[in-house]
Amino acid sequence: MADPRTSSSSSSDFSAVPPPNGTQDGRQLLSPEVSRHWRDVFWLALFVFHLVLLGFVLGVFGFNRFKKKDRLNIDKYTMGFLENQSGLTEDYWKMYAVAAGMGTLLGWIWLSLLASRANSLMKVSMHILTTYLAVISVLCFWSKQFLWGGAFAIGAALQFLYIVSVIDRLPFTMLVLQKAVKMVWTIPEAVGVSCGFMIVMLMWLALWSFGVAGVVALSLGDSGRWWLLVLLSISLFWTGAVLCNIVHVIVSGMVFLVLIHGGRDAESMPSKPLISSLRHSLTKSFGSICYGSLFTAAIRTLRWEIRGIRSRIGNNECLLCLVDFLFHLVETLVRFFNKYAYVQIAVYGKNFNHSARDAWELFQSTGVEALVAYDCSGAVLLMGTILGGLIVGTCTGIWTRIHHPERMIMVGSTAMLMGMILVGLATVVIESAVTSIYICYAEDPLLIHRWDAEFFNQMSETLHQRLQHRSSRAREVVHRYDSQTQQTMSA
Repeated sequence: MADPRTSSSSSSDFSAVPPPNGTQDGRQLLSPEVSRHWRDVFWLALFVFHLVLLGFVLGVFGFNRFKKKDRLNIDKYTMGFLENQSGLTEDYWKMYAVAAGMGTLLGWIWLSLLASRANSLMKVSMHILTTYLAVISVLCFWSKQFLWGGAFAIGAALQFLYIVSVIDRLPFTMLVLQKAVKMVWTIPEAVGVSCGFMIVMLMWLALWSFGVAGVVALSLGDSGRWWLLVLLSISLFWTGAVLCNIVHVIVSGMVFLVLIHGGRDAESMPSKPLISSLRHSLTKSFGSICYGSLFTAAIRTLRWEIRGIRSRIGNNECLLCLVDFLFHLVETLVRFFNKYAYVQIAVYGKNFNHSARDAWELFQSTGVEALVAYDCSGAVLLMGTILGGLIVGTCTGIWTRIHHPERMIMVGSTAMLMGMILVGLATVVIESAVTSIYICYAEDPLLIHRWDAEFFNQMSETLHQRLQHRSSRAREVVHRYDSQTQQTMSA
């Protein structure tokens, strides 16, 4: 493996990082204040404008049917050409309130169990998810919700295929997650940040659910309601992703500091790293976080699915060619939209695309990309997040079925999204630690060796095996190509 310290991280600020022996002033780790500029300002402005506009729209929809039907005379725009039904905002708002409470409770339980039962919790969430999806699929078919039943059945099948395709990677993945949990619990501020932003999310959800309850109660046909709910859900997804990635930037920056300085209590540690990280993430780097939050989650999920399908194809040359094309397309997108960019944003204050490109080039130049591709910790954490959301959505949907059976799927699906976001704010602290560990290993492996020598040896051994595996695969491809070329020429 090439020496990671010879890699040019495309930033002059990296010269300020102290060597592992700590001989340089650790306070110079983060880029100096003068080198930080406002990044991706357009996306910051767009996100803020979207929040203001959405807040107004949510307030209008919620107030229109709060304690009185059609306060703002919106029904006159739907009368005559769409189905009209009556309802009040408070009929559904209480259900969303319970969903938010359940999501918060699950998130806090998840955080509290991390210290003692991290591996068991992750294994259970990973294996139960397939069963849970299958059970919900059966319940949807039983309720004659065939579209949703089919969707959950496909989800259960894809989840099962993914688990089968990565079963050999799980021991290493669990090792990485165990060490990430160990790191997080040495930084109590990280858990505090996660809980704090869960409270911020709850405040926004109070308004969001108020407006969504008004939409569900609106005198509008089901198709009109669904279109409005889809738009509002996309907005909530972006807002939740932004909050999660703010936590990601703060925690990953603090983990990077701990690894660089050799411990939380090192004398060279900055006096108030949390305040500094929080200030940068909410001001100069906020636009980059808003920009990256639009794309990274979707691209990462697509990448995991394509990797799983690719590993199960076999010798079907035509299908393999098509999947390889999609795989390389997604890999190109990953170069510009990856979660490791947030560590670079936290440490160097770059814009998002610059950070993502530098992180990926660092991994490729050092060979660590093979290790990152082998690890599926992000997928395991996502499974726990989805399971939490499904539990919230199922419980809310059952309650809705008792009182408003025709709105069960509508309320249950939006409540599921709320639960996923709240649980995701708990899981993101672990993902932040994982990303920072990989970045530090690529920048200077001795940082990991000093923190945990046994873990360093296990990472290095796994990386060596993955590089050997890739080399053998490359030789097989060249040999097959040469054989086919010779057969063509002889024919």
